[in-house]
Amino acid sequence: MENLLAGAEMLARWDVMLALLVGSVGGVIIGAIPGVGPAVAIAILLPATFSLDPIVGLTMLLGIYGSSMYGGAIPAVLINTPGTAVNALTSYDGYPMTERGEAHRAVSLAYSASFWGGIFGILCLILLSPVLALIAPMFGSREIFLAALLGIILVILAHRGQIFAAGFLAMFGILLQTIGLDPVTYTQRYAFDLNFLISGINLIVVVLGLFALSQAFYLLTAPDSSPDAKPVTGRMSAGFKELLGHKRVATVASGFGVILGMIPGTGEFTAQFMSYTYAQKTSKKPDDFGKGSPEGLIASEAANNAVPAAAMIPLLALGIPGEALTAMMLSVFYVHNVIPGPQLFQNNIDLVYGLYLALILLNVIVFVFLLFSTNLLTKIIRVPTRFLGVMILILSFVGVYSLRNSLTDCMIAAVFGVLGLILKRLNLPIVPIILGMVLGGIMEVKLRSSLPRLNSPLDMINRPISFILFALIVLVLALHIRTLIKEYKARQPEEDHDLHDSQTR
Repeated sequence: MENLLAGAEMLARWDVMLALLVGSVGGVIIGAIPGVGPAVAIAILLPATFSLDPIVGLTMLLGIYGSSMYGGAIPAVLINTPGTAVNALTSYDGYPMTERGEAHRAVSLAYSASFWGGIFGILCLILLSPVLALIAPMFGSREIFLAALLGIILVILAHRGQIFAAGFLAMFGILLQTIGLDPVTYTQRYAFDLNFLISGINLIVVVLGLFALSQAFYLLTAPDSSPDAKPVTGRMSAGFKELLGHKRVATVASGFGVILGMIPGTGEFTAQFMSYTYAQKTSKKPDDFGKGSPEGLIASEAANNAVPAAAMIPLLALGIPGEALTAMMLSVFYVHNVIPGPQLFQNNIDLVYGLYLALILLNVIVFVFLLFSTNLLTKIIRVPTRFLGVMILILSFVGVYSLRNSLTDCMIAAVFGVLGLILKRLNLPIVPIILGMVLGGIMEVKLRSSLPRLNSPLDMINRPISFILFALIVLVLALHIRTLIKEYKARQPEEDHDLHDSQTR
């Protein structure tokens, strides 16, 4: 209770409340505009948050992260175009409901399910915090190294069908973070005596290039469009009553969001599909899914909104981000010399509880805001994509230049912007590069600090937690190899059959 009061006192400051309000409302607006998304917005705002107090900067970014999925449901339901990538499944059942003339029912159900999932995820986070406070001090250098290694393996394996590309891009990210001065010996690594490389490749410059500038280039090179969303009539609060009739689906979907949100590399997409599959398998009307099923809409929205709070668990407890947005938040911690991990719950517990309360408040603010502003947001959806591209381009370069007043940073960001555009055109993932940079840095520091205390390689796993983490790594790799073997065996009869047919002809 003492910690909760300290967190509430921290949150009661006017600048923190203003940041929460701006982040929450801004996140909804950004989520509602197809083609922008929270990653672009957070990347643009990152340089500005470095000059703010940690709680102010983090509250603003959390507001955008936690509320963008609410806004992303609006275009998914009304025009069959997800505002954010994680709202794609929402359109499966939301848009058919709109076509039936039930737009207000679909939108209010999406809001209610999102609120349910968001609050469920936060309550789980708060209940788990005493456990985190007990377990976190047991993590030494070797445990954090193995946890980061497990994280990067999971991120790579999460990109099914693109594992080689994801692995290559993650290794590229690890290479990028090694450029500059060695943190221990202060010798140059891959700098080639070039002054702009000696200081290293700045993570925020790469983030702005890969996410914001690449999206600006993508919008500017694509045909201009201005989506048309019709106004919605009816009470937006009506969906909560209907949601209570599907409490089981909403709760199980939120549980999937929490469990998978804690695992690096899985996140919203896996949670959504597992929740949607569960809802369909256990429904009395499975044939309605994809044709306007309220259960499908609830499963999708409850699952993806439970993830943001759960994704904070490995970030706060171990300092290990599970995806790009929490990796960006980690940089805000580092700039203010607040290091997430085992010491955070001992030294900055008021900050932790302040973030918990901020997450609860942002869900309340967003839900109330959406009850009265849906039709206003339908007008924002109509913003031309070329105009959006120009605005993102300008704000991105302003953000990059403000970091160190360096034109070189702007050029580096532009190079990564072009790289990001190429990856998008080829449908290849961008996230492994960012997580490679962040987790690669953690792995290097922790491995080098643990090596002097090891007499043999087996000493790396001679403690209970390090052994469990190592066993998990082996298990994950073994399961993946088993899946590959099964897929190969399943393909063999088809290939043999095709070969036999060609020889017969």
